[in-house]
Amino acid sequence: MIPITKEHKIYIACQPVDFRRGIDGYAALCRSKLQLNPFSGHCFIFRNKRRTAIKVLLYHGKGFWLCHKRLSKGQFKKWPAHKGEVVVLNAQQLNVLLEQ
Repeated sequence: MIPITKEHKIYIACQPVDFRRGIDGYAALCRSKLQLNPFSGHCFIFRNKRRTAIKVLLYHGKGFWLCHKRLSKGQFKKWPAHKGEVVVLNAQQLNVLLEQ
């Protein structure tokens, strides 16, 4: 289980990303596009272009978690539409976003 608590900030990348990346690729995106430190212990969430899948990157002490969720039907419709690169959510807002 991913250890997300209310102390974590949850960063949602608003723009779609290439899902062929691995942990190092997503960590690089955090640094370059989002201007954030992937080793901060906060949660970073990315989506694919079709809004059918997400990936979650989280550094937890000694290593990274990279989790992938793909919907069997439908899309993530409540994804934030924002002109910037990133939106910050709390745990309750994340649950609403992921409840598809």
